[in-house]
Amino acid sequence: MIFPRRYFLSLAPLALVRTAAAQGLTTPVSLAPSFPTQPPELAQEMVGAAHANLERVQELLKLHPSLAKASWDWAFGDWETALGAACHTGNRPIAELLLEHGAAPTIFSAAMLGNLSTVKAMIADQPGLQRVTGPHSISLLAHAAVGGKNAQPVFDYLMSLGDADQPSEQPLSEVQLRSIVGVYTFGPGPADRVDINTNNSKQQLRFERMGTPAHRLMHKGNLVFHPAGAPAVRIVFDGPKRLTVHDPGPILTAERI
Repeated sequence: MIFPRRYFLSLAPLALVRTAAAQGLTTPVSLAPSFPTQPPELAQEMVGAAHANLERVQELLKLHPSLAKASWDWAFGDWETALGAACHTGNRPIAELLLEHGAAPTIFSAAMLGNLSTVKAMIADQPGLQRVTGPHSISLLAHAAVGGKNAQPVFDYLMSLGDADQPSEQPLSEVQLRSIVGVYTFGPGPADRVDINTNNSKQQLRFERMGTPAHRLMHKGNLVFHPAGAPAVRIVFDGPKRLTVHDPGPILTAERI
């Protein structure tokens, strides 16, 4: 009898298990579908925990030390690393722990940790670097501000440059806000909806696709916005009941219900 090639391929995993057992090796009962890539949900959890949860960060580092370098796209390309999360919240213990485990230092970590010589050297080498924003469009100056007393010399230096503050954002009137808040649909499925709402504590406009976290929108004027951390994306309210997402060309049009 002639067996097809796929028959022998189907036996290969079993042969590997028997070989491992014969050599006294331990074979996992099951592997994550993403193997050998680490599960993306762990990367997301690490970045989330790095904002404030030192205990969970320690647990995750014991599970996979390389999660110190984890990053996550919260929306529209607003990428954030675990170190970036710790730095924009001013969490020095988490930031130092991540650096000890191999996280790559940045000008934002240097600013928060108060490494003035590093910040000065990087800006001298690349003039204008002080204007580059971090995750969620958070400025370099804001990173120094949350660093507290240790980062005060960095804060003072950045202030002296005159342009290291938050990017400008146009005011949004109450009338404008009411005209665009609502649920927009772009298809028949339950997830084919976008909720434009506000964070009640800060009155910030947010873009929230059903089933995903809400993401802040920053007003550029004339009801044109960009998502925080993604300045190249544009969300335009270009009709009484319509929004269009451009990245950079139009990729989505939705109508308000």
